[in-house]
Amino acid sequence: MWSRIDRYIAQHILSATAIVMLVLVGLMGISLLLDELGEVDKFYTFGVASQFTLLSLPGLAYQLLPLSCLVGTLIGLGILASNSELTVIRAAGVSMSRLILSVAKPIALVAALALLTSQVGVPDSQQAARAVKGIAKAQSGRLDTRSGGWFRQGDTYLHVSAIDPSGTIFGITRHRFDVNLRLVETSYAERANYDFEKREWALSNLQVTTVSDDRVTRETIKKGFWPTQLDPALLSEILVPPSDLPLLGLSSYSSYLENQGVDATPYLLAFWGKLFQPLGIVALVLIGVAFVFGPLRGVTVGQRIITGVVIGLVFKFSQDLLAPASQVLGFSPLLAALIPILISLMVGLWLLARVR
Repeated sequence: MWSRIDRYIAQHILSATAIVMLVLVGLMGISLLLDELGEVDKFYTFGVASQFTLLSLPGLAYQLLPLSCLVGTLIGLGILASNSELTVIRAAGVSMSRLILSVAKPIALVAALALLTSQVGVPDSQQAARAVKGIAKAQSGRLDTRSGGWFRQGDTYLHVSAIDPSGTIFGITRHRFDVNLRLVETSYAERANYDFEKREWALSNLQVTTVSDDRVTRETIKKGFWPTQLDPALLSEILVPPSDLPLLGLSSYSSYLENQGVDATPYLLAFWGKLFQPLGIVALVLIGVAFVFGPLRGVTVGQRIITGVVIGLVFKFSQDLLAPASQVLGFSPLLAALIPILISLMVGLWLLARVR
């Protein structure tokens, strides 16, 4: 049940959060586009780079959500505090805990919406962005290790540049070695489609280079075949970075890796990070509320923004530091995801207790 005060506070917080989000995503989007312009060529044109940037914006928005909520809360509540409206609300008999609940309601809605879009919207847009870029890069016929992924199958090492939502792969480079690890054959195919009955990829416009002791031969084949158990579903999970996979994909692929005896820590870190992101947002907002009623009660909006950015960056850096630390030191990815959140919660609750 939302009271009039709940709606009034939510209006200020959500509008401020939306503005902060637009500014941050806009700045990050421009920065990303400028980076992509350095790769523009005959095939990866400015239009394709712009399309890649636009498709990447939902992923940027998801990454920036905790910081946006924190700064938006500081600004929204700060405006109310500057106009003495929070003082009037407190004087009307609204307790601090009730006020915190009024702040938590809109933030909880935003966090829930973010969790939903991270499963059904953001992964699709990120895959589409990678496909657009990978397909353009694959047209050049050159190996681009900055996109796609590497695989090993027996004596063959393979690189796939991109996979589109339909399951077609692009830019398939294969290097085959003999028992002495000497290169004996390399090939490149523009694209391939998977035949589920034959369990093989049908390669189009295949260029094969064979290396022997005395000569190198090259031939072009209209259609070739690559027998493998790597179907489009599995390739999609391998080619997609852990941070862009939905929770279900992270869970299934981490289980697959563990069954194969392969370290699944990056995927488990991404899984727990996504699962607990709503709690992390709440923890940061608690700190923001405590600062508005405490140290930042009489400061300017600019000072609140700077404080929010600093707190958000410290939180993000702690997450980024603990992630590789869990791999090096061998402690649980669950702990790596929870420690920054629990510390933020404790700091927020401690600050609120001092305010009371």
